[in-house]
This record gives sequence, structure tokens and C-alpha cells, in this order.
Amino acid sequence: MNNSELADKLAADHGVAKADARRFVDAIFTAIGDAAAKGDEIALNGFGKFKVKDSPAREGRNPATGEAMTIKASKKLAFAPAKAIKDKLNG
Repeated sequence: MNNSELADKLAADHGVAKADARRFVDAIFTAIGDAAAKGDEIALNGFGKFKVKDSPAREGRNPATGEAMTIKASKKLAFAPAKAIKDKLNG
């Protein structure tokens, strides 16, 4: 499911215009992205948590040349599903 399909489902289930539903979907993902950029944890009850995790710098190899290189430290957004979602997935 992509953003447009999610907006279509929201519009159909709640009787709102598709354009309004698309703006709602976009606003939700923008808010999640903004919170993550600040390093905040996003907890959605019954769905799961998004957490920002630090990935330290490490040594690696260039796959094309085999030359050793340093991979820079970075931040990653991790998702941990809530128990209700895990139960739905595992029937």
C-alpha cells in the first residue's frame, strides 16, 4: 500500500474527499519525519514505535575494489511493532 492507496482507503472509510485524505496522510508522515529528525521517539498506541538509533562509524570494504574504507556514523529510524500488530501478522 502506498500513500495514494492509504488516502483512498481513508476517504472511502470516513467519507472525506480524496484530496483532503491525501493532505491528512501527507501531514501525518511529515509530522513523524519531523519528530524523528529531532531525535524524538514516536509511539502510536496499538501500532508500534519509531525510534532513532545511532549507527557508529565502522571499517568496511569497497565492493568494487576491495579497498578498506571508513563508513561514517549515521542515524537510522527503526520500527518496533506493537503486540496487537504482531498478533495480526502471526494469526
